[in-house]
Amino acid sequence: MTSKPWLDLYPAEISKTLDYERIPLQEFLTRSGKKYPEKTAMHFMGKDITYKEFHESSLKFADYLKSIGIIKGDRVAIMLPNCPQNAIAFFGILYAGAIVVQTNPLYTEREVAYQMADSGAKAIITLDILFPRVSKVIKKTELEHLIITGIKDYLPFPKNLIYPFIQKKEHGVTVKIEHRGMNHLFTEIMKTAKAAPSNEEFDYDEDIAILQYTGGTTGPPKGVMLTHANLISNVKMCDEWLYECKEGEETVMGILPFFHVYGMTTVLILSVMLANKMVLIPKFDFETALKTIDKQKPTLFPGAPTIYIGLLNHPEVGKYDLSSIKACISGSAALPVEVQEKFEKVTGGKLVEGYGLTETSPVTHANFLWATERQKGSIGVPWPDTDACILGPDSTEPLPNGEIGEIVVKGPQVMKGYWNRPEDTENTFREGWLLTGDLGYMDDKGYFYVVDRKKDMIIASGFNIYPREIEEVLYEHESIQECIVAGIPDAYRGETVKAYIVLKEGATVTEEELNKYCRENLAAFKVPRLYEFRKELPKTSVGKILRRTLVDEEKKKVAKEPLPS
Repeated sequence: MTSKPWLDLYPAEISKTLDYERIPLQEFLTRSGKKYPEKTAMHFMGKDITYKEFHESSLKFADYLKSIGIIKGDRVAIMLPNCPQNAIAFFGILYAGAIVVQTNPLYTEREVAYQMADSGAKAIITLDILFPRVSKVIKKTELEHLIITGIKDYLPFPKNLIYPFIQKKEHGVTVKIEHRGMNHLFTEIMKTAKAAPSNEEFDYDEDIAILQYTGGTTGPPKGVMLTHANLISNVKMCDEWLYECKEGEETVMGILPFFHVYGMTTVLILSVMLANKMVLIPKFDFETALKTIDKQKPTLFPGAPTIYIGLLNHPEVGKYDLSSIKACISGSAALPVEVQEKFEKVTGGKLVEGYGLTETSPVTHANFLWATERQKGSIGVPWPDTDACILGPDSTEPLPNGEIGEIVVKGPQVMKGYWNRPEDTENTFREGWLLTGDLGYMDDKGYFYVVDRKKDMIIASGFNIYPREIEEVLYEHESIQECIVAGIPDAYRGETVKAYIVLKEGATVTEEELNKYCRENLAAFKVPRLYEFRKELPKTSVGKILRRTLVDEEKKKVAKEPLPS
């Protein structure tokens, strides 16, 4: 336990410690469905879904899962963009007593196969256009059931009739699936299943609600076990931080994907807990976002710096009314002060930086939204009931203020551990402290600052990208002798992925060929944007490639480049 000097900074509206209800996460939907049955829960491309419809649909989904043999503790994957089916399935899986496995719909066959096999998922819900991809990996997994839906399933008339033609034009594919065998149609489930109450036994502290996959430079992606207690505590902390917001009266911009832990907590779970309206955007583009803000008038807008920068730099931003926005917490990457100030000037709302990681559900720190004092460059202070300090290598004693070390945290939002990886779990904790892998310091007031990543993870446009995963794909290419991947500074994306390549003697390969190869084996956001061919890579005396040397070279190149205005 530390002295927690940051507590003296808390405004009177934020409690230093909170009470957490020992309830299952899905109880939030049960309550909102009963208390606000006719209130809009989700707006999706012109269609509104009420909390009553949302609640009943989730109960139907749970009923159907049980009817096909899903039992308590089974893993069920969701591989969908932000759409009503995603939210319905999320709570339906929990009502059935199962565990949600969030899966990025941009994943390639290879990535889907790994995550399904590692989690042991028995069922997956995905889009019709992704059905061919998922079908090809079944034999490598324990999947027994594929639940198929389409964007058109929740579109209003006549969009639901027009959309299949748009989809065919965009993706060049039309998929027809029958409701039989291991294939199940979501529309048929909603017609036939019963909205029966769920009475699963429940352990608040131990039951896992979600397996959220993260990765690292030292091994394959790991499933982070987040319990009901972890998620309930973090969403309650978020509610406390947003003290000017009111239950049942806010509209939340749903740009952050639910398959990302930040979007899942701050958009999906928080909205359901408070009976707020979610405005869901399945495929993000800046013009659509601006039009949606202008029309739907969101008041809360969780996001990432890339999103805010892109909106501000859109040539027609002045045409749209963004004044409804009153609070935004930015995550995933450092928030430039210039962006913060310009966004607040354009919207009249507040934009502050927060901090967290998948292993903490995810938020541990944030700046105050409505406080007059601001610390430039700070990630803020720990949230209620969250402890943090700076540790040196192999130490359990906090370093003095201002001294750089590893940021470590404790709190009720900290994960149970990694799925089937006890050794990795043990190595991530030190005397009860979760090691974040980020280097930083705390000032005398209690504000924290991140100065570098201990790990080499890349954060580009809010996506977590792990160099080793890309390097493993590149090393499988017949022409490559050595390679290393690094995140280099990018004014728009925060960081961008660059691959440094040494070819085998006599081998030839072009950037275009490597790009095509990577796109076949990696999700689009992981594919290197830049390639540099070298005769050799910088190394230590024992032959270890010096990634940091390459990154420092890139930083020197862009040091004098101005930030976007």
